Amino acid sequence: MKHSRRDFLHATSLLAATLPLANLRLGAAETPAMTTKTPATPTLHKGLLFDEADLPRIRANTTDPRFSELWQSMLAADMAADADFLEHKVRLNNHVIDLLKVQKILERSAFIFLVNRDPAQLALARHAMAKMVEYPEWDSFVEGGKQVLGLQRATEGSFALLLALDCLGDAVTAAEREAVEQAVLTKGVPACHAAVYGMKYPDRVKGWEWNPRSDVDEFRNISLKRWPLILNATNLKIIPTACLGIAACHFRGRLPQADGWLELARSSAKAFSTMYGSDGCYDEGVSYWGYTTLFLALFSEVLWRTQGIDDRQLINYPGSVRYALCMTNPTVNDHRKVQDFQHVKGYTMPTVKPEFDIVNFGDANGGVDVSVAAWVRRTHGDELSQYVAKEIGEAKFHFGLIWYDPAATETPPDPALLDHRMANDLVVSRTGWRARDCVLALRSGGPGNHEHADRNSVIFKAYGERLLHDPFRAAYVRAQPRWRLRLTEAHTAVLIDGQGHQYHDGSEGTNASWAVASVIDYRTGLGWMAVTSDATEAYRLVNERVARVQRTLVYLKPDVVIFLDRVALGEGAASVQVRFQVNNEDGAGEVFASDDGFRITRPHATLLARVAATAGRKVQTGRLPLEEKDGIYPFAEVTSAPSNEHEILTVCSARPAAEEHGTLTITGQSGHWNIQGLHGGHPVNVTLRTKGGAVPVIEVAHAS
Repeated sequence: MKHSRRDFLHATSLLAATLPLANLRLGAAETPAMTTKTPATPTLHKGLLFDEADLPRIRANTTDPRFSELWQSMLAADMAADADFLEHKVRLNNHVIDLLKVQKILERSAFIFLVNRDPAQLALARHAMAKMVEYPEWDSFVEGGKQVLGLQRATEGSFALLLALDCLGDAVTAAEREAVEQAVLTKGVPACHAAVYGMKYPDRVKGWEWNPRSDVDEFRNISLKRWPLILNATNLKIIPTACLGIAACHFRGRLPQADGWLELARSSAKAFSTMYGSDGCYDEGVSYWGYTTLFLALFSEVLWRTQGIDDRQLINYPGSVRYALCMTNPTVNDHRKVQDFQHVKGYTMPTVKPEFDIVNFGDANGGVDVSVAAWVRRTHGDELSQYVAKEIGEAKFHFGLIWYDPAATETPPDPALLDHRMANDLVVSRTGWRARDCVLALRSGGPGNHEHADRNSVIFKAYGERLLHDPFRAAYVRAQPRWRLRLTEAHTAVLIDGQGHQYHDGSEGTNASWAVASVIDYRTGLGWMAVTSDATEAYRLVNERVARVQRTLVYLKPDVVIFLDRVALGEGAASVQVRFQVNNEDGAGEVFASDDGFRITRPHATLLARVAATAGRKVQTGRLPLEEKDGIYPFAEVTSAPSNEHEILTVCSARPAAEEHGTLTITGQSGHWNIQGLHGGHPVNVTLRTKGGAVPVIEVAHAS
């Protein structure tokens, strides 16, 4: 479809008389002084992320083995279907699905045109650009019943349009450029500003609500009343922050108001930086880390390139790449079909490719993207980040193509990173970084957005298989059956009388609970790691009789994991259940129980568990109470009979599917346990003593 100047400007001209900032006139670009500390006098750049001199390297990256699959998938997109969607199927009140799809078409086609100058891609990009401009509003939320709030689409959409102007360059007419800029000024900047301002000053918010003109009926039961406070500590703060700041950089020198936008954005980014640990860790999960850190980096990059202001040290970026590295958990890809589920109508929940699997605590549901690592190598000189950009995770976004330098030197992870306790009390211990290496992950720590009721839960991967599992793709809406996947019962964790620890009811979305766990002991030795996490307070919030809920893990590398779960009640008795979740996302997981243990089988590996307990025990299998259409989730469950003191010892070993497990024997009783034997050719001799102290005393005699 061809667009005349009249067609393209029509929607914007209708809005210009009524929307905020519509009367702003853009003058010649100049950069007024702003006081800031910079490491050197920078060379200011015209392009937000790249200049003409960068294009040969960017084009070469499209053929680099690291990015060739991404590039080929971009080229393979069905342009005819996209054009038909833009022309006939876009719903101008649907922001959650349709506006996002329009934005993705624009981003992809504009970038392809930048690389290969394909006129068909240019036509598609201009079509998508015009359609975005045609939308009367750009987001699903409003403030005070009127002002649209930029929390999702107005944010990314504004940046996508401005970057597309760079990608399309002189192929965009002056009229088209003006229409895009006016749309960003009228529909993007005010929305982003309102969101960032509201989170900075929640007491000045009139009231956040769902946009009555937006097609979001599946979400309207979620209360937004406290969202100015809730979102202040989530990824949905930094996205409008970054996009407001990027827009300010684009317009600064032509609009006096842009200085104020930039000041607000920088202060918001600085405030949000405290959401990262001093070591770079992030609470919302590694896929949300990717989204959040990417936009923080994008803002920092644009700010430095266009204004000479250096906020590239706002967080510990090299440490944050190490966090992402430690949350990778690749498994073997057998190309089995994984059941699809719709998050909302028209949106199928994405799945993680096994080779890019992750430690998926909470809602994390995406492989680690290489873009941030490539940027950190370029801006911080961190050679481990180059290793991550080149060897670890998935190339998902075109930003990696912009930033990656194949000639940069790299350094592989230091062996010290094989055992990693993070500042937020997540613990990950491993034998290596590849699919057949073994990984043990413990979810301790405090609450966070997109969390689950999963304190002290465990993920264990060995020989290419997730053997102790944390389900993916829990529902975001509490009325959906798969909301159950958020609860303690769906995790490799402890229940007391069948009840998990505190969690919210979902009435405000996927926000944080009050549940806290803390690592109270952590140590490592040659070939082993031991950690104790206390989740007492999390369980006491729902059962005031709870006096202790502690989990101790002893990991004998590569493939023996000892669980000691200690539960005590101040008065009365209760039964305790310890659940071990099976990975059946692809229908290939099974579990079998015996009198004294259980066995989990996957195509490439098995897990054998031996169980002992101070109270009478029962081992059985079960599955979460979901209909088959919502997924089949089996588990093993060890039940300790009613008592006010429980010690449940579970000794797990893993082996490749064709190999036998060793013989491991449990002796002892409450207060003193010993595990001895031979497994995988390695002797095992571990003693755990619990009398006289809150933290078990652990002796590892043989672990190598």
